[in-house]
This record gives sequence, structure tokens and C-alpha cells, in this order.
Amino acid sequence: MARLEGKVALISGGARGMGASEARLFAAEGAAVVIGDILDTEGEAVAAAIRADGGQCHYCRLDVTLESDWQAAVSQTASRFGKLDVLVNNAGIGSSSFKIHEEPVDLWERTIDVNLKGVFLGTRTAIPVMQAAGGGSIINISSQLGIVAAEYSGAAYQTAKGGVRIFTKSAALQYASDGIRVNSVHPGPIVTDMTRARRGDPDRLAMMLSRIPMGRYGEPEEVANAVLYLASNESSFVTGSEVVVDGGWTAQ
Repeated sequence: MARLEGKVALISGGARGMGASEARLFAAEGAAVVIGDILDTEGEAVAAAIRADGGQCHYCRLDVTLESDWQAAVSQTASRFGKLDVLVNNAGIGSSSFKIHEEPVDLWERTIDVNLKGVFLGTRTAIPVMQAAGGGSIINISSQLGIVAAEYSGAAYQTAKGGVRIFTKSAALQYASDGIRVNSVHPGPIVTDMTRARRGDPDRLAMMLSRIPMGRYGEPEEVANAVLYLASNESSFVTGSEVVVDGGWTAQ
């Protein structure tokens, strides 16, 4: 039996990268999937490809910083597929390398809005639907930089990702009695569009690889497999935890 047979999942930032890999894997494992993103062309293409492969997938526009967009996305998910079992708060934006005293306030606010407020809004909107259904699983994508700091990365990004980690634990405790599990996933450097420019810089690439004991970037599918575990019933006694997928970065 497929590992997500009969489940309905909403994945933010599902138009490319890790989110698209999660959407494809979830659909292959039997879930009906809704992709939310602001990249309409890419999102529609991922959804169409999943349907062409025999899966169930719908795309909707979702700016994770807007409560109204979250309400529409959750409503579309429930009306189209009847419920919401799994929410993956995957959408995020990359880091700047500003020193704290030089970081523009608007960039700080934008990073916090997308990477942390977006997780709050998604969780807040999904909870009542999951409560009505008798439970669910929420997976929040953080970062290895939500556990440890790095001097090359902007403080806004690390602050947001650290906030996702502790927000996850708070939500897990509040809703455990409702049968809602909340966990975070902490990827290290992954081969995605977001990391392409830095991977193209030989000096930057060498520095990053020097910090990864396994000596390589991870693949989106390797993160998706961890998310799949947390979405499935295999993790039925796991909540408030972080799953680290970082090639050994945080073990040092």
C-alpha cells in the first residue's frame, strides 16, 4: 500500500526545488496534493506533470505572507479533496550576507515575513480544519542554520529559521491532544535554484563543501524522503521533533 494512500496534502512553495520534489513524491505515494506558490507557470507545470503521471494534483496561487491567500488555499484544498491531512510549510527565501548593523530593515522584515510569519499563518489556518478531521501532520521546513549559526549567512535568515524550530515545538505541545503532529525538517545545503548562484562560485562552493562531512550538497529528493516519513503514519509517535538532513553539518 502506498504510504500516503487516502491523504490530502497542501505544500507551500511547491513550484520548484524541494517543494516540487515533495509534491511529486507525495503524489506517487498516493496523496492528493495541492501546490501553493507565487510562481504560477512553474506551479501549473508541476501539477500538470503529476496528473500526467496518474497522480492527483491542483495548483493554487499562494503568497504565504497573506492570511487571505492561506484561507483561500486551505479552502480550495478542503473543497476539492474533502479534507486536509498534511501541511508542508516549505516556502522560503534565501539569505543575505549583510552584517547586522548594515542589514536593511525592509530586507529583514521580508525575510521574517516569508520564512517565519508564513509558517505561522499556514499553521494557524490549517489547525481548525485538521481539528475537525480528528488530526493531521504539519511539517515545517527550517534549515541547519535554524540550529547552528554561520558567519557567512545573514542574521535575518538564521533568526527566521531558528524561530521555525521553536514555533514547531510550541505548536506540537498545544495540539498533541487534537491528534495533530508538528515537526520540523532542517536541510543543509541542497541542490536547488536558490543555491545555484553560490554553487557557481568556486570559492564559495569550496567553503560550503568544507563544512559538510559528507563532502557534497544534498538532493531535493533526500529532503522529500524525510518529509514523507513525517507525513506518513510511520511517524505516528513523533511530534515536536527536528529531523536534520544536512550531511553531518550540525554534528560538528
